[in-house]
Amino acid sequence: MADMIPPPAQTTQAPAPLPRPQLRRAIWTLTWPVIAEQSLMTLTQVVDSIMVAKLGAAAIAAVNLSFQPFWLISSIFMGLSIGTTALVARHAGAREPEQAASVTRQSLVLAAAFGLVVTALALVFARQIVALMGAKPDVIALGLGYVRALAPGLFFLIIGTVISAAMRGMGDTRTPMIVNTITNVAHIGTNWLLIFGHWGFPKLGVTGAGVSTSLTRVSGGLWLFLILVLARSAIRIDLRKLFHVDWPTMGRVIRIGLPAAAERAFTSTGQMLYAREVASLGTVPVAAHYIALNVESLSYMPGMGFSTAASTLVGQNLGARDPKRAEDSAWETLRSGLMVMGTMGVLFFLFPVPFLHVFTRDPAIVGLAVTPLRIVAFTEFFECVGFVVPGALRGAGDTQSVLWVTVSGVAIRVLLTALFVFGFHLGLPGAWLGMLLDWVFRSSAMVWYFRTGRWKRVRV
Repeated sequence: MADMIPPPAQTTQAPAPLPRPQLRRAIWTLTWPVIAEQSLMTLTQVVDSIMVAKLGAAAIAAVNLSFQPFWLISSIFMGLSIGTTALVARHAGAREPEQAASVTRQSLVLAAAFGLVVTALALVFARQIVALMGAKPDVIALGLGYVRALAPGLFFLIIGTVISAAMRGMGDTRTPMIVNTITNVAHIGTNWLLIFGHWGFPKLGVTGAGVSTSLTRVSGGLWLFLILVLARSAIRIDLRKLFHVDWPTMGRVIRIGLPAAAERAFTSTGQMLYAREVASLGTVPVAAHYIALNVESLSYMPGMGFSTAASTLVGQNLGARDPKRAEDSAWETLRSGLMVMGTMGVLFFLFPVPFLHVFTRDPAIVGLAVTPLRIVAFTEFFECVGFVVPGALRGAGDTQSVLWVTVSGVAIRVLLTALFVFGFHLGLPGAWLGMLLDWVFRSSAMVWYFRTGRWKRVRV
């Protein structure tokens, strides 16, 4: 478990609780830009999927199977950036802007080093990455060009991720939203040009989707970096000190971020194994699986928004030495999230076909995707808890507990999916039942641990 500090001394008077309307306003102030940002990113993925779907089932499978290993690569640093958010939020709550800037600088040093390594690896091992997912020969041929086109944008994705994490730790969720809104709108246009070859541009198909994604990541990462160094954000970075290594601060980022990185790595590995199990069902079931996932991703938008709000509020309130308000913020954020994601679940259950038709009207794919989407309706409640409560724990710097629960949940998903798909021959619905039971376990374990209160005494 994480290092703990002694419980705070008892005082004669507890701090006054924040009125619920004021707390809700704080939650939504942090949440709505993230939801808007994720909505647009999801819309971009929807447009990607719609455009790629016009190229056939093999193209759908190539893009989605090839993208899975990139989650493993990039999610490792996304996990490390959680350490950035937790530490920046603590310093923001304690009104220590210089220390927050120091954390951000050290995180950028790590980001640059890691980004260069993973970009090189992606370029060198592009074919192995696609083959790793168990893709069929026709899918491998398409996926190879897509992976090579995605690789150059990885460096800038990682840089942008850590800058956004620092800004959100300071409570600034609007700047990342604005940058990602503009770049993703442009991404839709470059997709249209490069996938289909309009206005004299080459018709690159699946590879064009990868090139467009890389262009979006390069522009977004550079823009966020310029905002940071030109003192246009809540964090002030002196460019002359950017690559000055502060080992104690970097050690703090790594100590908190490493378990989160391991968590993301295990999650991504589990998702790859899970995807391989689904891939064994054939190309059309794989296409149906990813179309259903694309619909489900609509609920990720509020989930990620509320998770970010929980991380920021918990971290800042602990930095201000107010653990009671930190706990109240987490529970209120969860209540708001459950209302929103619960509504999404009802809509998925009642109207699965209209949602699926946004992505494809292929009757074979839609027919297979309806049952998984209805299973998602029951998953939404547990998934919301699995987003928000871990977000609160990460904001407290308690990333080790989240790691162990996540590892157990991933194991449950992979093992139960194998049982349902290969043992009971339930096909695609069996894979989604395995996912549901994973979220049931994770949410139950997270709530139990959060109620123990140990996260309030984690040393950061």
